[in-house]
Amino acid sequence: MGSSRWWRAKASPSMKLLLSMLPLVLIAGLVSFKAPSLCNWDFIAKQREGDHAMVADIAFNYSSSPSPPLHVHQSKEAEVLNVTKPWFNAAPVNESDEPPLRQKQKRKFNILDRTEAILVQARAAIREARKGNQTQDPDYVPVGPMYWNAKAFHRSYLEMERQFKVFVYKEGEPPVFHNGPCKSIYSMEGNFIHAIEMNDQFRTKDPKKAQVFFLPFSVVMMVRFVYERDSRDFGPIRKTVTDYVNVIAAKYPYWNRTLGADHFMLACHDWGPETSFSVPNLYKNSIRVLCNANTSEGFNPAKDVSFPEINLQTGSINGFVGGPSASRRRVLAFFAGGLHGPIRPALLEHWENKDEDIEVHKYLPKGVSYYGMLRNSKFCLCPSGYEVASPRVVEAIYTGCVPVLISEHYVPPFSDVLNWKSFSVELSVKDIPRLKQILMSISPRQYIRMQRRVGQIRRHFEVHSPPKRFDVFHMILHSVWLRRLNFRIPHHQ
Repeated sequence: MGSSRWWRAKASPSMKLLLSMLPLVLIAGLVSFKAPSLCNWDFIAKQREGDHAMVADIAFNYSSSPSPPLHVHQSKEAEVLNVTKPWFNAAPVNESDEPPLRQKQKRKFNILDRTEAILVQARAAIREARKGNQTQDPDYVPVGPMYWNAKAFHRSYLEMERQFKVFVYKEGEPPVFHNGPCKSIYSMEGNFIHAIEMNDQFRTKDPKKAQVFFLPFSVVMMVRFVYERDSRDFGPIRKTVTDYVNVIAAKYPYWNRTLGADHFMLACHDWGPETSFSVPNLYKNSIRVLCNANTSEGFNPAKDVSFPEINLQTGSINGFVGGPSASRRRVLAFFAGGLHGPIRPALLEHWENKDEDIEVHKYLPKGVSYYGMLRNSKFCLCPSGYEVASPRVVEAIYTGCVPVLISEHYVPPFSDVLNWKSFSVELSVKDIPRLKQILMSISPRQYIRMQRRVGQIRRHFEVHSPPKRFDVFHMILHSVWLRRLNFRIPHHQ
């Protein structure tokens, strides 16, 4: 320490100046060698933030209103994965000491760049559609207040038809993989798996052409064939999912490239969310298509998809669709169902056999048709059970009955496109005692409008084999397409 002070005292002023500049010279040299990667990432990040702000406005709030269509309680994970922020780690410092120009010249336009270029064009087309003329369509042109922005939705749907490609991993054996129920309350698992694997328009067998990757396991089938009944041991299911992700991550580069962000799973079973916890990145990053869309249990509308629970008792919707006009419905509100979860007991306590206008039953009287009651009612009550989703929502829509959603923390299906408040009633549990007062406050004119809108949006919930444009299969795909539009994979991934 003493010799150092002595040397500084003896050094000339010019030498002191040179020494004081030396650290700056070294820093400048390091920046010149290492800056390309950091500068490129900074550009990508800024570009992504701008695009994400635009795409979030398109994809998750088609309305011109500054407030979002749904109030979302975001977790810490959701804040990290906010669509306006990049959630990939910044690029590592470039090991090459080549000048930035030479590095830029050497880089080739790869397949990932082409994929992202397609998505950039789609984003721009959707943005322009908001202020342009309505696109013509031979089958259906979305219009009306049932949509947050009908023009943007239609353009987005057409872009999906033109561009969207899904790669379905071929690994895994039935009955747990590539299989699922088609006749039950969980029927949408089997219907979607079958429809996407038979589809020639959206499915690609070349993973390099895909924008998203589907994990073709069925939670219902795992519960049936992997879970040991009444054991309460979820370990075998977790191990099955973990092993599957490890297999595809080892065989293909795509999972590790994005930590699962461009992958999606689908589950209608109550244990769907729990299954996704088996792999942390499946829960945090991947698109989870869930009937059980409960924000209090980690459902994140910015990246996850809510889709409808449809009880296909016969495997078909034939005979279950259609109902009379509003003027021919004599019952104000109807519900029939057992005690399941915390909400239904409160509904039965306040309204069972209490009012002739409110038909609330634990069990229907003998000889009374359930679907007959749906068709004879103005409003159909859809309280959550132990989980937030209920097949009664789609049953109401099928029969032209205005759904009354009684739930907490539930994100209704396709809420990024559909304005549920225009054709349904949303109630919290605390509103149950005021149920009749709330429904009676809706004027006959407003009710007729709502009931007609239910009929107009019904096509988005119908199940067809093979699928038809704008039906439930295509709406599920469109929801996944929107989430994929909401992030960009940097070229170094």
